[in-house]
Amino acid sequence: MLDRDDAPDTDDAADDIHPLFFGAPKTTEFRKLRKRIIRETREAIDRYAMVDRDPAAPRQKWLVCLSGGKDSYTLLAALTELQWRGLLPVDLLACNLDQGQPGFPATVLPEFLTRMGVPHRIEYADTYSIVVDKVPQGRTYCALCSRLRRGNLYRIAREEGCSAVVLGHHRDDILATFFLNLFHGGKLATMPPKLLNDEGDLFVYRPLAHVAEADCDAFARAMGYPIIPCDLCGSQDGLQRQAIGRMLDEWEAKAPGRKGKIFSALMTARPSHLLDPSLFDFAGLARRPDPDKSND
Repeated sequence: MLDRDDAPDTDDAADDIHPLFFGAPKTTEFRKLRKRIIRETREAIDRYAMVDRDPAAPRQKWLVCLSGGKDSYTLLAALTELQWRGLLPVDLLACNLDQGQPGFPATVLPEFLTRMGVPHRIEYADTYSIVVDKVPQGRTYCALCSRLRRGNLYRIAREEGCSAVVLGHHRDDILATFFLNLFHGGKLATMPPKLLNDEGDLFVYRPLAHVAEADCDAFARAMGYPIIPCDLCGSQDGLQRQAIGRMLDEWEAKAPGRKGKIFSALMTARPSHLLDPSLFDFAGLARRPDPDKSND
């Protein structure tokens, strides 16, 4: 019997794949892309202990946040495939928060998720009106929009009995956040792949932490998923995050692999070679006695 990783991508095998992957390109390039995304997602889940492996623990349920962008579609597909293979022993509930933005195509996601047979919840909460009312003209909406969205997602997760809120941030988001904190916040920090909310009752996971944005884009477009652009913050020019993104892209173009090197550095921090005494006991450092002199 073939392992599912080795099952042929043929019409005869159509019944042996999840509907999210119906119509997937048959090219070698796409197969490599899909396998890379699945492998990197699994690596992040394992590396950051997102699944409770205690057999006596109750089965987890994750709220998978779906905006309709390329990243969240890739997240949903990767988690669904891992679950289908038996490698992710959790229940998944896709959730879209309709924030009341004018022109938002409200029927796209529920129709897509129903057609794909994905358990889901669509929630309406008009945070758009609050954001445009509270944010002064000329300022960016992202911070307030994000806080309002996160509060609603936490509420929904609690109502649905979920242990975690799962977001589609990828490697490039993590890198951009690192440089935003470095340049504008004066600190070494970024989006962690796993964190506990302030109330201590929900985890926040980012399983695409190791996945490149370009791979998310290529995957979602190759699958023909109905991409919904963000017309709120995405319509604003001059965002600092956009400037950081352009800087990283320029670095990558001049020195391919640089993003990967920077990301690797974030995973191999050496507190003794930084400057924060709360992370390393500099005061406790002591010279060893000279062995030659101790024998005199």
